[in-house]
Order: sequence, then structure tokens, then C-alpha cells
Amino acid sequence: MATFFLVIIYLAFISLGLPDSLLGVSWALMQPEFGAPLETAGLLFMTIAGGTIISSFVSGAVLNRFGTGIVTFVSVLMTACALLGFQFAPSLFWLFICAIPLGLGAGAVDTGINNYVASHYKAHHMSWLHCFWGVGATLGPVIMAQYISGQHSWRSGYLAIAGLQFVLVVILFFTLPLWSKVAGNNNVNKTLEPENTNRADVVKQKPLQIRGVKLALLSFFFYCGAEATMGLWGSSFLVNVKDLSVDAAAKWVSLYYAGITIGRFITGFITLKIDNRTLIRMGQIIALVGAALLFLPLPSAFSLVGFIMVGLGLAPIFPCMLHETPTRFGQEHSQTIMGYQMAIAYTGSTFLPPLLGFVAAHSTIGIFPFVIVCFILIMFLGSERLNSIFNKNVFLEWQ
Repeated sequence: MATFFLVIIYLAFISLGLPDSLLGVSWALMQPEFGAPLETAGLLFMTIAGGTIISSFVSGAVLNRFGTGIVTFVSVLMTACALLGFQFAPSLFWLFICAIPLGLGAGAVDTGINNYVASHYKAHHMSWLHCFWGVGATLGPVIMAQYISGQHSWRSGYLAIAGLQFVLVVILFFTLPLWSKVAGNNNVNKTLEPENTNRADVVKQKPLQIRGVKLALLSFFFYCGAEATMGLWGSSFLVNVKDLSVDAAAKWVSLYYAGITIGRFITGFITLKIDNRTLIRMGQIIALVGAALLFLPLPSAFSLVGFIMVGLGLAPIFPCMLHETPTRFGQEHSQTIMGYQMAIAYTGSTFLPPLLGFVAAHSTIGIFPFVIVCFILIMFLGSERLNSIFNKNVFLEWQ
């Protein structure tokens, strides 16, 4: 039952990734149809992101009240209806209306499933879970591109993705009883990593008052800032600083995303032998070295290596940090803290990349690698400080 249910969870995360890249792929056709300025796509993106941040912040209370199964079902239904709304939208106003439930649904699904897997499955399943998000994020543009090239219709692309989401809604409806059954199954509970027994003193504390939570949030903020900034501005850096063609730069950035997706698949196997905290540290060091290669005066080939290294380095960090949440902060607070982490993560990916763009517009895109190094370094220092807190707690408990 647990293995079958994992397939359902993976499908849910594929569906989470499917809509993420649709707006960027289809905007070239949507813009003239609605007579909208180019920057409207950014406002739509921020509307979706805003909904995701809000739902992530409040998801702890909602998930504790209704359970992960119900919230996931309703949230996927919301995203399916929102995507269908994009297909029928008669004006730009309705696109913004549909963007709200699209963001709200995504945040709740992301938080709920992450905490469920962190609480009931081992670390390799968390890495593979986020690998499947990459599958969805890759398939979305591919499906949209087929409809754009074949029918020259972005609306048909949204209809197709909405149809896939509705299929998942039906599956989730008929598998609702499994969420509680699998969580209570002894075979699943045996996969739980031992709780940190030193967390008993924080049961009555508010989540944000627990020692180490703010450092964890800092790490998530700069992790997602680094990941999104690489994807948004990497091509511009390669074209304007490294003198690559637009096509070549796009391919190099795609290799960066491939590094993240493949890296997470491989990380799933590595977690069977190496613990989360070691993998987080190794990933941060690899990403730092890769980012350093970007601003050193080296041949362009080293920039390609740098992009791939950053992708591979970032791959294990996010899923491993998520999986550590119940272990570090206790089962009692993990759902609420997971929501905070996802909200802060989306905040970093929403606001840090535009911040670099604003600074680069008044200086040069050549600052790109320096900023990436700073983001990764801040994340690394915050993560190491967090590890030292828990290592100290374990030492005091042993004494």
C-alpha cells in the first residue's frame, strides 16, 4: 500500500510542476491577444507567487484541521479550475482572477506533501519527490509547445494541462482514505527517522520561538533566491559577458536545470548511505565552486562546467533541508514550520531575482556570479550555524 501510495504522491508533484513554466512559454502569444504590456507577465507571475506565499504561511493550521489528503484534493481541484479559467479567460482581468487560486492551490499542495513525506518516508523519497517536480516542470512547456506549433493556440495548451489536473483530481478523490491508512501503517512508520529526543523542551513553544527555526528560514530564502536567479539571469550573463549566442546560452541554462533534476534522482540513492546534513554541506560546497568558476577569468568552457556544478550542487539541498524539519524541530511543529519554510522559499525566489535585475540595470550583468556566490555563501553559513546548534544539543544530552 505504501509503495502504491508513493506513486500517487509522485503524480501529485508532477502536477505541481506542470503549470510552473506555462506562462513564460505562452506569453508571446497571450500578450498581443490581450493587448497587454510586456511587463504584465511579471505581474501575473507575482500574483501567482503571492497566492502561493499566503497559502504556505497559513497551511499549517489548515492541514492540521482538515488533513493532508483533503487539502491536497481541494488544492489540486483549485489549480485545475484555475488552468481551465486561463483557457476561457476573455480578458486580462480574468487572467489575474484565475492566477489567485492557481497560487493558493500550489502552496498548500507543496507544503502538505513535503511534510507528509518528511514525516512518513525516508530521505531518498524526498529527493525523488522533487525530481518528479522537475519532470512536471519539463513536461509543461513541451505540451504547450506542441499546441502552439500545431494549432498556434495557447488556450488549447492550458486546456490539455487542466485536463491532466482533473484526471489527478479524480485519482485523489478515490484514494482519500489512503492518506490516514498509510500514515498509520506500521511498515511506513518504521521508515521514520528517529526523533531528536532533545526537542521535548520545545513542545509548548511557538514555532518561530524554537531555536534554529529562523536560521532554517534564512537558508531556504537564499537557497531559492540562488536557484531562481541562476535560471532567470544566467542566459543574459552568458550572452552579454561570455559572448555566447542566445541559442547556446539557452542550452547551457537547460543543462543547469538538468543538473538539478538528475542530481535529485541520484541523491535519492546517495541518501541510503549518507545523512541529510552531510549532503547539504557537500551540495553547498559544490555549488560554491561552480559559482566561483563563473566569475574567474577562464575560457567559456569553464562557465558551462560552472553552470552544471551549481545545478548538481543545489540538487540535494532543498529536499534534504525539508526532510530534516521533523527531526530538527519535532513532529508537533513540523507542519507549521514546513509552511513557513515554503512561504519563505517562495519569497526568496519571487523577490531576489528581480532585485539582481534592478541592480544590474543600473550597473552591469557582470555582477551575476558575485551575487550567486553571496547567496550560496549566506545559505552555507546559516546552515552550518544551524548544524552547530543541534550538534551542541546532542553533546549536552550525551553528557
